[in-house]
Amino acid sequence: MPLRAKVTNPAFRAAASMSTSPEIPQELPGDEPDDVLFNSIYGLRSIELNRPKKLNSLNGSMARKILPRLKEWEKSHLANMILISGAGNKALCAGGDVAALALQNEKGVEGQRESTDFFGLEYRLDHTLATYRKPVISFMDGITMGGGVGLSMHAPFRIATEKTVFAMPETTIGFFPDVGGSFFLPRLDGETGTYLALTSERLNGVQALYAGIATHYLHSSVLSNMTQRLSELVFPDEMALPERLNVMNKTMAEFSLGLPSLQEEPILLAGELRSAIDRCFKFNTMEEIFQALDSETEQKEWAQKTLKTLSSRSPTSLKVTLRQMRLGKKWSITETFKREYEIAANFMRHPDFIEGVKARLMSKPPRQATWQPATLAEVSNETVDQFFNIPEGENRLEVLSKGDYQRYPHERFSLPSEAEIEKVVRESGRKASLIVEEFAEKWNFKDGVREKVSEVLARRTKNTHEGLRWIEE
Repeated sequence: MPLRAKVTNPAFRAAASMSTSPEIPQELPGDEPDDVLFNSIYGLRSIELNRPKKLNSLNGSMARKILPRLKEWEKSHLANMILISGAGNKALCAGGDVAALALQNEKGVEGQRESTDFFGLEYRLDHTLATYRKPVISFMDGITMGGGVGLSMHAPFRIATEKTVFAMPETTIGFFPDVGGSFFLPRLDGETGTYLALTSERLNGVQALYAGIATHYLHSSVLSNMTQRLSELVFPDEMALPERLNVMNKTMAEFSLGLPSLQEEPILLAGELRSAIDRCFKFNTMEEIFQALDSETEQKEWAQKTLKTLSSRSPTSLKVTLRQMRLGKKWSITETFKREYEIAANFMRHPDFIEGVKARLMSKPPRQATWQPATLAEVSNETVDQFFNIPEGENRLEVLSKGDYQRYPHERFSLPSEAEIEKVVRESGRKASLIVEEFAEKWNFKDGVREKVSEVLARRTKNTHEGLRWIEE
């Protein structure tokens, strides 16, 4: 279907009232048929994004189908868990259908409002998944970017495979890493979230596990059998959600074929590179980050390559994204989506979004975008402030569930964080080998725990006559 035809099709548009109404959305006349497939296998309910030719990119039609079904299953005693996957063998979801949004914005204020309504719809869906009262599993099998990250990152179980390609590429198109990026990116180890947000760096396969994006790494060949096994699990009515999650976690571990060896696939965001990322991306202004990269000597080649990458991005996107990373650390999951809705509305009115999408996604071959303004110096603090101001009297996004939190309640299923490792080192001072085994045992010998803990200890500790000590930066 031609892109322009899709813009005027109600399958893409969100209802005009979606920006303020808390009502559960329903399908609209003209919504695409079969763009989402639903299935029931014993106690498992599956959501399969079914636009493989578009890499399962998310549009309003899909969101309007998924949300009512999620609400229905949440009340059902027969539905034990939810599985989200993508049709075909290339992608879970490559993002939102931003090409249609950009063309829509060219219609002026009305089109910009309709685009903003779509983001309100998408963020309600993401928030519903983030606060869902039943276990959710997401198969990040293939390309998982932008909107696809929103459908996976907030689930307790996020399965990476050898085909996973994760990225938040929004600064390349004059936008910002949304779909909850304000929440999960600043909470990754050190400055890795800031780095991923600004540069759009990709993480392939097992790297998504090491970085804290995925909770598990499995070979794609086992997903079908694991799905069948999970569907057969029976939970007593009185079993609380944490216990149900523990049972599922143990079941998934049974299907592991192990991780690629570190010789074959070393941890990417590790060692001297990771130290350089923390050194260069710790600042609160883009000008300071550029200066730090330009002055970097230990990882000079990486720093110069990163400078070139950042120099091609929208200066407005870079400054807004950096502010987002710093403020988002303090936002709850609900506040995150309310704030991102306001930021998205501002970007729909900004020329960089239309220009970025056309340059990178619609031009053949892709071209360098012409940003307005063109330099960091021209993007004032007042301009950035406007993206974060909430106009007086304006209705804020109303979400569809009451759950809220400051940290993911199920983060124990990911690899241990650097902060957790630091805490043990500071409290114990024991030998590195003992700390590694302590974490391995506590995490039930989960794949990747030993590798992650060993890398952190090698980079951030030193042996002294008083025992292992954490290196201050």
